[in-house]
Amino acid sequence: MAATVLVSEALVMFFAGLVAKSLSDLSTGAALGISCALALALLLTAGMLRSRTGYVVGSLLQVLIIGFGFWVHTMLFVGVVFALLWIVSLRIGVRLERESAQRWALHEAEQAKRARDGEPTEPA
Repeated sequence: MAATVLVSEALVMFFAGLVAKSLSDLSTGAALGISCALALALLLTAGMLRSRTGYVVGSLLQVLIIGFGFWVHTMLFVGVVFALLWIVSLRIGVRLERESAQRWALHEAEQAKRARDGEPTEPA
């Protein structure tokens, strides 16, 4: 779920650069450079979510994108919305992983009980 938020945010950041060059005091190169760098960082971070580092970098990027909103005021709103989505995805993700681990432990216990009782077990 967190990866979906980051990839969606990357797409928005890319298009925000096109808007930022017209709506801000930034030069065209700076606006496109910042937004494309943030978009690329978001995509790379989505791939890093297998480790804790990915989540830390993702959180840092949320702060940077809100900061970009001080040059492009429209991005301030968009940055806050995505930061809220990021927080929600982290909370829901933890809950889903915990529930999945509980289901897997229950399944393993059931398989062990069947093996002890001599019942055929289904393939894992």
